[in-house]
Amino acid sequence: MICQKKMVRNIMTIDATFWVAVSFVIFFGGLIYLKIPQKINEILNKLISDIKNEIDESEKLRTEAKKLLDKAQNKLDTAPSVSNEILEQAKKDSDKLIIDLNDKFHKTSEIKKNLAENKISQMKEAALKEIKDASIKIAVDSVKKIITTSVDKSKLDTLFRKNLDETKEELKKINS
Repeated sequence: MICQKKMVRNIMTIDATFWVAVSFVIFFGGLIYLKIPQKINEILNKLISDIKNEIDESEKLRTEAKKLLDKAQNKLDTAPSVSNEILEQAKKDSDKLIIDLNDKFHKTSEIKKNLAENKISQMKEAALKEIKDASIKIAVDSVKKIITTSVDKSKLDTLFRKNLDETKEELKKINS
């Protein structure tokens, strides 16, 4: 019986270890049957692929950012020369505009001056004509007066000649 008890105890020890081993084998067999390692492998491969894609994308973004940075640096380096060129061109344009405006002003001034001179000349001619007309009228009126008031023919001739001479002198002054 002692032997039997030892045996039962050994069987129980073996039995518990055996059942643990059997349950372990069943557990891993179930995992393999349900293809859990393959699914885990697929999930891990997908995660690895996603991480590689993200790394590639970040590398592309880094390269693009580097290009943009280089372009921006180029623009910054060329900005002073471009701004100087723009300023020089603006100076040239403004100088040309000032010269053009100055020329236009002088041409306009010359035209206005010529118009004013022509107007003054016309006014002078009109005034001379009025003076001539007035002097002729005065001379004619004085001659009429002299003729009507004077009875003496000799006095009339001297006055007529005197008035005629005065009128001629006045006309000479006006014409000159």
